[in-house]
Amino acid sequence: MARILVVGIATLDIINTVDAYPAEDSEVRARARCLRRGGNAANTAVVLAQLGHQCQWAGTLAEDASGAQIREDLLASGVNLDAAQTVAGGGTPTSYVTLSAANGSRSIVHFRQLPEYSFPAFSRIELDGLDWIHFEGRNITETRAMLDHVHAVRPALPCSVEIEKPRPGIEALCTGPALLLYSRDYVRALAGGEDSVDDPVDFLQTRHRQLPRAEHVCAWAEGGAWGVDPQGQLVHAPAWDISPVVDTLGAGDTFNAGLIDASLAGLPLATGLHKACSLAGRKCAQQGFQGLCATQ
Repeated sequence: MARILVVGIATLDIINTVDAYPAEDSEVRARARCLRRGGNAANTAVVLAQLGHQCQWAGTLAEDASGAQIREDLLASGVNLDAAQTVAGGGTPTSYVTLSAANGSRSIVHFRQLPEYSFPAFSRIELDGLDWIHFEGRNITETRAMLDHVHAVRPALPCSVEIEKPRPGIEALCTGPALLLYSRDYVRALAGGEDSVDDPVDFLQTRHRQLPRAEHVCAWAEGGAWGVDPQGQLVHAPAWDISPVVDTLGAGDTFNAGLIDASLAGLPLATGLHKACSLAGRKCAQQGFQGLCATQ
């Protein structure tokens, strides 16, 4: 069991399940509706807790009913909230999700009205005893300061960073972490938004040449996942065979948790990719996260 700190966002997800994704300017009836705690970092923390780790989440919560719901859900999931901040004013970050029952795909509209977690708050966290820190790649300036602080205080403490979206300046977060987790959307955005990019091999090999001490990994949805280890070895794991696909919401966050778990266990990158793909596949085969790791 490792002690892991996860830094990033927690949201309220309002999920409408429809038979198939609607056409623009149309009207459809939802077959189901649910409210669920979401957010990349919060999802990853919950899965890591299910995998048996002592997990702590550092992020901001609003002083509203939705913030209280998120707090209760994280605590019930075994996630420690000692480092969380409750912020007066603003509202809980909310994601409005349309989930297609036809193929499990999800389309999301985000609403954000809450300050991000700050470096001064992070600097008060006791880093002694931690085995890993995972950062969601957002709030770039503050997160870079957090990484520098970790390097100054605990230079041997391994960190991972999720590079999900092509935010301005996000490449500044790539220096220092032991594990960099890139999304398919990020890789394609760097290629000019070309959907014709069908694997991240060139991207990962270039990143390895630029930052050879880190592991570089990219999950590629139905294409599985690719990675390059510090020795430059390229590895690939196929996607888990799922039929039917029920809910892809949070699959990437689950993949990240699975790979961090494998890294902490000292497994080779190839083995870690297979385990992470399997866990993400389990997520796609069920609604939500409850009981996800029961058979792991």
